[in-house]
Amino acid sequence: MEIRLLSSDDAPEYWRLRLEALEGDPQAFSSSAEEHRSLSLDEIRRRIGGGNQEQFMMGAFEDRRLLGTAGFYREDGLKTRHKGRIWGVYVTPRRRRTGLARQILQIVLSRAAAIDGIDQVLLSVASSQLAARHLYASMGFQSWGCEPRALRIGSQFIDEEYMILRLKQARSA
Repeated sequence: MEIRLLSSDDAPEYWRLRLEALEGDPQAFSSSAEEHRSLSLDEIRRRIGGGNQEQFMMGAFEDRRLLGTAGFYREDGLKTRHKGRIWGVYVTPRRRRTGLARQILQIVLSRAAAIDGIDQVLLSVASSQLAARHLYASMGFQSWGCEPRALRIGSQFIDEEYMILRLKQARSA
């Protein structure tokens, strides 16, 4: 297993895995498979960061097949640049419960902590995603709020939990 930064060359493989995620776990993501299918590879290349230190996507590969991802980006605003966000966390079903998501996230958080001025990392998770919520909590993320009915899939509503990891506390703990 190789965990590394995704590059623009990985865009087709990322596009495939992201579609798998959106089709297989539609409740876990605010994006839809329909929206994803309309994205060009150039847009995918932009989203995965292309090696930018403050916006990047880590991926786990086995035999050149992408099996898991987690993305990070730094907030742009002068007053919000102390915050980063994790997005797009996914591990293919056959590799779940192996510690792979934790490994990917540890690398993402290590890279984020090395960025000058990043004090906290935020993420959101659908309340229905119990394993993901447990993983984030076990890594030190704390819940700070919940948006009721944040997502609507057909006639079903899903709440979104917001979580934060304060890096300065995490470093000193």
